[in-house]
Amino acid sequence: MQTQAQLEEENAELKKRVQELEALNKWYMEQLKLLRQKKFGASSEKSKRDDQEQLNLFNEAEAERQPIAVEPDVETISYQRKKGKRGENIKDLPVEVIEYTLPEGEQTCPACGEELHVMSKEVRKELTIVPAKVKVIEHVNYVYGCRNCEKNNIETPIITANAPKALLPKSMVSAELMAYIMSQKFVNAMPLYRQEQEFKRLGVTLSRQNLSNWVIKGVALLEPLLAALKKELLSRDLLHADETTLEVLCEPGRPAQTDSYMWLYRTSGDTDHPVVLYDYQEGRSGQLPRRTLQGFPAIFRPMVGMAITR
Repeated sequence: MQTQAQLEEENAELKKRVQELEALNKWYMEQLKLLRQKKFGASSEKSKRDDQEQLNLFNEAEAERQPIAVEPDVETISYQRKKGKRGENIKDLPVEVIEYTLPEGEQTCPACGEELHVMSKEVRKELTIVPAKVKVIEHVNYVYGCRNCEKNNIETPIITANAPKALLPKSMVSAELMAYIMSQKFVNAMPLYRQEQEFKRLGVTLSRQNLSNWVIKGVALLEPLLAALKKELLSRDLLHADETTLEVLCEPGRPAQTDSYMWLYRTSGDTDHPVVLYDYQEGRSGQLPRRTLQGFPAIFRPMVGMAITR
């Protein structure tokens, strides 16, 4: 006869299996709906035309009853466009100056042979860009010893020059390279397989497995920054929060079709230094934001998203 613990364990496994089957059934229903819409649904242009005809049918009485309005005279309004200062949008960019002067032997007047002087300068500005370039930096750390102590003393002091530590032990990734990879992925939405191809065009072979490991370890290095941003977030008087669904592939113990949630917390729009934090969770329970915002005396008010105020 089964014990109480065995029955509870079997019941938990059955519940888990039911949830998986419900999620799978939901996915199949969505696929069936899409197939039916694709096969039997009306085209967008025909739908718009039919909808317009239906609207005209219901609005027929009102259209006949209302008098035809006289269109107003067209009023011509003229205005002068405000001119901005040229070069205002590039004033903060670094400037490289290239000067073109006459060679010393040619700085004489062709008419009288006297020396020429600079009377004016013509300045032309153009924008350029420095393409990404990969290079190797060798950190050579010198180790020093004493010849006299080596000959005459039992112990010889060894002194090593100060050098910066590696970002990751036994790894060739630099802080600049890691920042570039993460910026390309999370800011420019460039997946790692495309970055792998880009690096190959730049002359270096970096597998997406290496790139993935660097991103994962780089996120761990940003934990102090995350803590500082969260502290700043919780110090504000007004916060905004919302969540959206997403599907995570190959997540242990969960089917790919299961809905997960990305929570977003941010400061109000009236601040000069906004803070935006993302928090991945498997659900959308109200306990999740309360746990994330622990220490913030919050009153939750339902809005379009959710506003959190002190």
